[in-house]
Amino acid sequence: MVTYLDADTAPLRNTGQIRLYGADAFEGMRKACALTSQCLDQLAAIVAPGVTTNTIDRFVFEFGMDNGALPATLNYRGYTKSTCTSINHVVCHGIPDDKPLRDGDIVNIDVTYILDGWHGDSSRMYPVGTVKRAAERLMEVTHECLMRGIAAIKPGVRTGAIGAAIQTYAEAERCSVVRDFCGHGVGLLFHDAPNILHYGTPNEGVEMREGMIFTVEPMINLGRPHVKVLSDGWTAVTRDRSLSAQYEHTIGVTKDGCEIFTLSRNGLDRPGLPS
Repeated sequence: MVTYLDADTAPLRNTGQIRLYGADAFEGMRKACALTSQCLDQLAAIVAPGVTTNTIDRFVFEFGMDNGALPATLNYRGYTKSTCTSINHVVCHGIPDDKPLRDGDIVNIDVTYILDGWHGDSSRMYPVGTVKRAAERLMEVTHECLMRGIAAIKPGVRTGAIGAAIQTYAEAERCSVVRDFCGHGVGLLFHDAPNILHYGTPNEGVEMREGMIFTVEPMINLGRPHVKVLSDGWTAVTRDRSLSAQYEHTIGVTKDGCEIFTLSRNGLDRPGLPS
């Protein structure tokens, strides 16, 4: 049985119960998520052929420090970097290193900042130099999946409606939805209830209620949906080595719909823009 509770009185750990946040929490999330979005905006001018993902990681760390925020991934369950950088067939959790990006690559950069206790979680795709049309199309389809999923969010609807909207569009575009990873509750905790699946049917999942905060972050593959995790314990790749893309927003459920906390003020969170 699913239970909901007032976030103000809930213990600061994942109990499996769903927190309902109030106006003060929404304001805290707006600030944390705005900072994450600003960092991702600035990365658009940094991502280029020859740049290493360690350079990107250092920027994410320093940008956070300069603005009074901590990267949530740094030392999270043994992870030693401030961001995740997932290139081409890497689905998620790619670890930054000293290998330079190459012309034609596509890279997902996932940033979560903790600001005044609130977690702002978002990721975007970046083209590196000139990319092939198939890669451009995958990014376009993935972003459209994200926005169609978000459009399904409102009180009284089950979270399965999000996954159904994503899966229906992705498969109509002859792409596949990764099943192994999902969105999640967020706020005072990095990962909280509920899980947000990116596939399914509208009658599945939990009922959305005003005050819920969670991520929607579909991972879409050009090939089959199957993935494997490499020996480092983090990096997930497509089994068939097909390209994968992901976009992520943090969402708050409002009385009549939802608020996207991580939108770019400069419109840089959409595909089709120069890197």
